[in-house]
Amino acid sequence: MVAEIAPLFIPGAPGGPELLIILFIAILLFGANKIPKLARSTGEAMGEFQKGREKVETELEEMRESGFEEDDEFDEDDEEFVDTEPVTREEEAETETESN
Repeated sequence: MVAEIAPLFIPGAPGGPELLIILFIAILLFGANKIPKLARSTGEAMGEFQKGREKVETELEEMRESGFEEDDEFDEDDEEFVDTEPVTREEEAETETESN
C-alpha cells in the first residue's frame, strides 16, 4: 500500500514571511477586533455557496435521471412563435446600402 505524502512546499504559494506580512496588513486595515468577524462571515458565505452548489448539482442529476428532454417542452411553444422581423431580399438590402 502506497501512502501519498502531501507536499510541504507548493510553488507559487506564499510562504511563512509572506503570510506574516499579509496578516499584519489585514490587522492594520481591519483592526484586531474585526478580523474574527470577517473570518466568520467569510466562512458562512463559503458554506452558503457550497450548499447552493450542491443543491444545483442534485437538481441537475435528478433532471438527468428523469430523462428530461428539452425538445418536448419547446414543441408546444413553436406554435405560439411569431417572427416580428421584416423579411428583406438580398437585392433590396444591397440597394439600400449603396444608396446610403
